[in-house]
Amino acid sequence: MDFGVTITGGVSPWQIFQQNESGTARIRIYGNCRRIHLSQELPLRFSPVSSGKVTVKARVALESSGENIVPWSLCRVFDDQRWEIVFDAVPAGGPYRIETYMEYEGWDGLSCTRGDMVHHVGVGDVFVIAGQSNAAGRAKDPIEDAPEIGVSLLRDSGVWDLAAHPLGETTGSVHLGHFENHNPGHTPWLHFAKILKRTLGYPIGLVMSAYGGSPLRWWNPAENGALTKNMLEQFTDYDLHPRAMLWYQGEAEGFENSAETYLARFSNFVASVRASLNQPELPVITFQLNRQFCECDLALDRQWGIVRQAQRDAMYRLKNVYTLATQDVAMFDFIHNGAGGNLTLGERAAKCALSTLYGKQRDWKAPEVTKAVLLAPDTVELRFDEIKNWINPFDPPASLLPFEAEDEQGFAKLVSYETKNDTLVLRFDRPLLPDAVLHGSWRSNPGQVVPWDCMRFPMLAFYALPITNA
Repeated sequence: MDFGVTITGGVSPWQIFQQNESGTARIRIYGNCRRIHLSQELPLRFSPVSSGKVTVKARVALESSGENIVPWSLCRVFDDQRWEIVFDAVPAGGPYRIETYMEYEGWDGLSCTRGDMVHHVGVGDVFVIAGQSNAAGRAKDPIEDAPEIGVSLLRDSGVWDLAAHPLGETTGSVHLGHFENHNPGHTPWLHFAKILKRTLGYPIGLVMSAYGGSPLRWWNPAENGALTKNMLEQFTDYDLHPRAMLWYQGEAEGFENSAETYLARFSNFVASVRASLNQPELPVITFQLNRQFCECDLALDRQWGIVRQAQRDAMYRLKNVYTLATQDVAMFDFIHNGAGGNLTLGERAAKCALSTLYGKQRDWKAPEVTKAVLLAPDTVELRFDEIKNWINPFDPPASLLPFEAEDEQGFAKLVSYETKNDTLVLRFDRPLLPDAVLHGSWRSNPGQVVPWDCMRFPMLAFYALPITNA
């Protein structure tokens, strides 16, 4: 029924508004106001009230207790029929409810004063999710990862909702640019958002823009860029200014033989999104590729290795880009991370965000091989950074470690190794020629053994690291 105060725009249930640098959000709400007189008999009848000045008020209240966050405030009323209000500085927090009501001259106790309410509104941080299927989520193995009030999702239907898996389902889709052709499943992002919400003490919003199977060229405006255009339309339609982008993509590049240009094209994509949003330092949290179990040849292995190296390099060549390790997490199928693995990745992304975006003391950096030094013609010492405990390959046979040296004669086989605190000493089955390089955890399926900084994280993969003289 359209009587009293109705809200027609500006806010919807479960919506999360991105806070600004002062920790507040500007919220503009508008609607209609209709004066109605109620009969004294049942059934109720309504008749217009034609005279009397209309006054509309609105407030922001804490959903849990009804306490004022922004007290009752006068709204602007136009032609005694339309109204609007701008709350200039709603503080980070929630969930809130927004209430309205109406007064007018000549009120006799029966005339309607009711107003619409909108529930579970929050002010906090909004994260956009982009990439291909491991960003969209394909895990179908069941795991406990329940919804939680204070974590909301802008669904593909254009409706804000309590965030619950699957985040990328396309019922009633209005953003057909990333309309999935398969039902999505579990992702890392709900777990990520719940950790942030509990730590920071205010709501987190998620916007799903990922599309399964999408190559980078569909995101890079210099090539095709249709998915970026679609993502930017989401931002415009809902006046979104994300706190950061969560990006997981690259599997398609290996199959398209486009790995060699991945870093340049990814750099262009990031610069384009930042320019379009007028957010030149928009943070991007990304992942190295996990593995895949398809039958493949050496050429495809090289493509995956080159993409992983580009993803590692992006962290150092692009400001506010952060790369996380994935190759230890279990798979759901031939190419998609399982639900348990998604929880692990969500936690790693949350630690990264809390450290780099919010200045919290969190351990998030994976160990990295920074140098390969030739100690003897057949022996190489790997030197690691970001070792807080000790490097631990878990004592498998040498044949299971994911390291291969390569020179003009081809690949040299690892026959033994020695573990030290922050180095691994590798001995190969033959002397290495000049200009030899070392690859680590690089093949599309690098095997199950990935060295860790013990009790922390697995190492990042690398490709074609030059082997230097001592």
